[in-house]
Amino acid sequence: MLIEGYVRAVLEDHSMLIATDEAGRVVKRPSKLTISRMLANLQRGNAHLILDRVEEGMEVSRYVQVLLRDDNTYQLEFRDGVAAEHFQTRTISQEKVLTAMLGWMVGTSDWKHGFMWNNIGSQFET
Repeated sequence: MLIEGYVRAVLEDHSMLIATDEAGRVVKRPSKLTISRMLANLQRGNAHLILDRVEEGMEVSRYVQVLLRDDNTYQLEFRDGVAAEHFQTRTISQEKVLTAMLGWMVGTSDWKHGFMWNNIGSQFET
């Protein structure tokens, strides 16, 4: 599959993707199907999913995460290295969240489209 091949190519560049949910499940180098299942399994007690890009020798934090809120909306966030580059949006669409997370995972440029992003970086600056 084209996406899976691209993910492997990205990971060979000294980075690794790690998916973690609130229940403590950790999956290294998750597949598209794994991310889809983990997202579909969000519920109370297991309400968030983080997809982290760990890069060898880098101390910056790059991730995308989703929280299933009590009102059944999804709070989607991403951080692109530094606290000032932390953004958040909300949606009711699990499909849009999945598309965004998979787009981020493979590094496409259009995965952020379709959302109104708010910069929340000031909440994380020291």
